Amino acid sequence: MAQRDRDTPSSRRRDLLRRRAVVHEAAPAGVPHLTRYVEDGRPTPAPAGASVADGLRFADAADGRMTMSLYPRPAEPDVRELAEAWDLHPLVVEDLLHAHQRPKLERYGDVLFLVVRSAWYVDAEEDVVLAEFHVLVRPGAVAVLCQDGRWIDGTPADRLDEEGAGSDATVRTLLADEDLLRLGPQAVAYRLLDAIVDGYAPVLQGVGVDKEQIERQVFSGDAAVAERIYRLSQEVIDMQHATASLTEVLDALRAGSAKHDIAPELQAYLQDVSDHLTRADARVREYREALGQILDVNATLVAQRQNEDMKKISGWAAILFAPTLVAAVYGMNFEVMPELHWAFGYPLAVGLMLTFSVVLYVVFKRGRWM
Repeated sequence: MAQRDRDTPSSRRRDLLRRRAVVHEAAPAGVPHLTRYVEDGRPTPAPAGASVADGLRFADAADGRMTMSLYPRPAEPDVRELAEAWDLHPLVVEDLLHAHQRPKLERYGDVLFLVVRSAWYVDAEEDVVLAEFHVLVRPGAVAVLCQDGRWIDGTPADRLDEEGAGSDATVRTLLADEDLLRLGPQAVAYRLLDAIVDGYAPVLQGVGVDKEQIERQVFSGDAAVAERIYRLSQEVIDMQHATASLTEVLDALRAGSAKHDIAPELQAYLQDVSDHLTRADARVREYREALGQILDVNATLVAQRQNEDMKKISGWAAILFAPTLVAAVYGMNFEVMPELHWAFGYPLAVGLMLTFSVVLYVVFKRGRWM
């Protein structure tokens, strides 16, 4: 796998300063990490009290073995223990402690470091929720850290402990295929990527349903639709950031397959994941473009409605102007004025006012201004 070019020192320092301002949420008590020992593709629970170092010794004792560790809500002691046992680079340790990384792929010696994001859709709030995962892969071991305290589908981390209702389903997601697990710890990382990409489909389906509702809402003349368009557009943009960045990660993994001696079976598996992600990314781009077009159409319709309103306002202003003009003339304080002392002067003035108003109303009505 090809190593990604690292950021420049100046940008790296800026990132470190930004991340140091983020307070890392401490893990609550009672959320231990899950560890499975895998031998010949068959996972079994690790012995009670087994440490990270014990897992590495198990993997190194014989061929066809590996350990998988899942940290539902990693605390600093967990990261420190993992860093010491794996001899992690200080930059990796800092990323693990502070999180809030964009999806990326980095290599430090024989350790592969992945940052990926899953997504799920909260339809009631029309909100795309992203969860950040850090994946560490080395010979004989793989570790997955749920940095936002959520699993791929949004399951709370507190339900992923050894006794929790979600632990079995979570482990099956990563360790379900024995044939795949025989290919080593990278298979677990690829299985996680596949599960994350598959999770994008229901998110996009929910966004698509809301987009159709917005389209109907636009043509119904609902004045509140603009805010809904802006809100959904922001969620689509967040989703696009996740898919586009993950596409770069998968491209880097595929480009480095030959260099790092990735099994052909895993290469085919990764190609399938990449194909699914490409389709998801294309749909996200389509939704973003469609929402932009909907916003333009809504702006046009609003302008048309405002134009119609201005026509009506202008028409009524003209109708009221005609009698006002006549009344203003007869309201002048001149002693000598035609028809000033005429008995029919007042009825004539009122008649002129009504005649002008009716004529203007008919003209504007025929011109569809009223």
